[in-house]
Amino acid sequence: MMITINLKPGLKRKSAGRSWGSVKERWDAVIGRVKDPMLLAAAAAWIAVVGGLGILWTANARGLAAGEERLEQVRAEHKRFKVFIAQKRKQELIRDSLLAQIGVIRSVDRDRYVWSHVLDEVAQALPAYTWLVDIGATVPMAAPAAAPAGAADTAQADSAPPPLAFRVTGRTVDIQAYTKFLRQLEASPWIENVQPQSVTTVIENERPVTAFVVSANYTTADSAYIRTVPLSQSVR
Repeated sequence: MMITINLKPGLKRKSAGRSWGSVKERWDAVIGRVKDPMLLAAAAAWIAVVGGLGILWTANARGLAAGEERLEQVRAEHKRFKVFIAQKRKQELIRDSLLAQIGVIRSVDRDRYVWSHVLDEVAQALPAYTWLVDIGATVPMAAPAAAPAGAADTAQADSAPPPLAFRVTGRTVDIQAYTKFLRQLEASPWIENVQPQSVTTVIENERPVTAFVVSANYTTADSAYIRTVPLSQSVR
């Protein structure tokens, strides 16, 4: 086994310094050999071009990565909005179908409760010692009109029932009861254009009574007079 002792510890440091110095000397020698300044300018230009291309490529690579990330986000948003629009169109089709069904129901059902209102209002306006003999329509009710294409037009067309003109024939033992009946019938929000047609005296059961005929029109009352009640109520 042999042990080597370095008696000059600064030798390596000097050799390193010498190697750096030799490299610098070689570079200076190369520069010194180039006598043409145009060649130096061309070399500097090539170095600048290569450096600029490297910087430009790095910037384009970063921009491309950011663009791809944004593209993925836009695709995800497009897919989400596409599903949303499909659901919205489906809901609009359901809404249009329901509006069409409601329009058909209204066109069939809008004259069902007309006579209920007429009979109720005539009965409330009837004073004491006065009775009815006949009540009926003088002009047939108009047929329901065809529903328009638009939903808003359908709702507006079906909001009011067709007009109805009717005639009331009755008897009373007091002429003042007859005039009271006219006033109370005219005061009804569901009855308009109340007109007396004839007033005569007839004999019924060997007693003179006043026979009268009154004509009027049915109209839809203002919403302030319309009351709605639930179909079923819980009783405790």
